[in-house]
Amino acid sequence: MVSLSTSSVYPDGTAAGFATAARLGYDGVEVMVGLDDVSADTTAVKALAKAHDIPVVSIHAPCLLVTQRVWGTDSWGKLHRSAEMALDVGADTVVVHPPFRWQREYAREFVEGIARLEDEYDVAFAVENMYPWRSGKREFQAYAPGWDPLPYDYENVTVDFSHAATARIDSLQLIEDLGDRLAHIHLTDGSGSMKDEHLIPGRGAQQCDRILGRLADLGFTGHVVVEVNTRKAADRDADLLEALAYARLHLAPTPV
Repeated sequence: MVSLSTSSVYPDGTAAGFATAARLGYDGVEVMVGLDDVSADTTAVKALAKAHDIPVVSIHAPCLLVTQRVWGTDSWGKLHRSAEMALDVGADTVVVHPPFRWQREYAREFVEGIARLEDEYDVAFAVENMYPWRSGKREFQAYAPGWDPLPYDYENVTVDFSHAATARIDSLQLIEDLGDRLAHIHLTDGSGSMKDEHLIPGRGAQQCDRILGRLADLGFTGHVVVEVNTRKAADRDADLLEALAYARLHLAPTPV
């Protein structure tokens, strides 16, 4: 299955994300909570899934700087709400970013708190790889306990290829190192610049074709979600169709 993140149609909203995913033939949708009021409304999300006959496979918790006040200001409360939405709409995964360093109490308890949530809810809390923030030659560690999920005891991890490019690491090596902890993929690409680019897969330097091929050979059963930036696209549908075709081509198992 190849699903579409509603963030891929930004600045259009959640309703447009569902409509686009269904029209282009995607298999499911990841809801990025916080893009608009609809994204935080479980009843509205369920109605969109039913209207377009497309499942919600995952919920992206409101962890971005621009969504800091969605569902209140309590970080743990946001994750509880995300899990409740996931269960209500039939999704099995909640995507979570690590805390910002200035969220000191939240960050201090994050690894243990995620483990408790995994025990409490029948959904995977897949912590996403992030990256250092850079400005010229300066580097700032914005995330705590860290941007790299590998050293921490998370049961489930999301690997985002654009974030890996910005961190200047190899997504394939990260996947190999994570082993069975790899639960979720954000399919995108990046050139390795200081910016988190979220390019169409195949247009950057992460060699997404070999990564997807490796996932196919490993029998990966998690969700592959296209999460790309189309804000300046001349033809958004064409770009999202290209991403979908690319994913399906390279996720096909290697003939024996």
